[in-house]
Amino acid sequence: MKRTVLYGRHAALNAKMAEYGGYDMPIQYEGIVKEHQAARSGAAVFDTCHMGEFMVRGAGAVAGLERVLSCDVADIRAGACRYGFICNDAGGVVDDLIIYRIGESEFMLVVNSATEEGDFEWLKAHLPANAELENISQSTAKIDVQGPASPKIAASLVKNPLSAMKYYHFAVNSYRGAEVVVSRTGYTGEIGFEIYCPADAAENFWNDCVERGAVPAGLGARDILRLEMGFPLYGHELSQDRNAAQSAFPRALSRKKEFIGSASVLDPSAASQLLCGIAINGRRSARHGDAVFSADGKEAGVITSGSFAPSLGFAVALGYINKEYSAIDTELRIISGKAEIPAKISPLPFYKNATARVDINLYL
Repeated sequence: MKRTVLYGRHAALNAKMAEYGGYDMPIQYEGIVKEHQAARSGAAVFDTCHMGEFMVRGAGAVAGLERVLSCDVADIRAGACRYGFICNDAGGVVDDLIIYRIGESEFMLVVNSATEEGDFEWLKAHLPANAELENISQSTAKIDVQGPASPKIAASLVKNPLSAMKYYHFAVNSYRGAEVVVSRTGYTGEIGFEIYCPADAAENFWNDCVERGAVPAGLGARDILRLEMGFPLYGHELSQDRNAAQSAFPRALSRKKEFIGSASVLDPSAASQLLCGIAINGRRSARHGDAVFSADGKEAGVITSGSFAPSLGFAVALGYINKEYSAIDTELRIISGKAEIPAKISPLPFYKNATARVDINLYL
């Protein structure tokens, strides 16, 4: 397995480690619930150096990315970023990503670690000759600082003020003399930042965040936080075998252009199932692959992710549900092992009090 530049920190903290996306990653340190609560009410710091980063530059960058990505590209302003998919010809999701517009003809794509190599080859095969593609993943470290206390922590570490930064925007900044990208994004639903920095600056940045009160948090807490928000995880909610039209992210699917797979994605028949939030009355959670049935016993879909939600006090799940059973409050039955779990369709996000979109000045 690969190791991130922060592996030594995780070892020193006696983190519970496991393979994820080809990397030996921290699952938890002192406990998943404690780390989850730190992100919701204070600040948590996550090692996300396993993620992949690509640069796309040149005269053909905009047109090439418009064809390859499901989201609109040309109208992204410099300093803003956007969520989108890479789709295959059948409309399946090769990967989900965030695209950052650095300049008129310069972009950064942030992709999943498990799909990094395949994504790079796909882009290399489908971008035009006048669009330069570069993989900067090995030289780039990424650390996420998330939670209501994170703006003060981040602001104390970088040179330029963060008070004007809006959600899904980013800026080049300086940390201990190193150039860093500070992005007001994340995977928790809380106000916070994703920091892209040189690999040799990562350990100092991590230590500085912890010294200022950020709690080290692993992928276990990150998974529950994203589930409470209804955010999809590649390999669970998203895959090459699942049409992007079913993803419940219409804002990631442009209807103003043709992109690879668009004919299938925009076909009304593609959305025979929809990704839905599912609430369970109790602590017992559903698991990936559990079958879902309607109240009268008909096959209704399948669970993709499930967990007890500490912010809510009950279990929640995401799953692909047949369109006729996808209305809010529709009652369902989940078969998990030998148990039958009553559930119902719930609006997303499950957790309603997240702070990601609030005025940053309330937390500085």
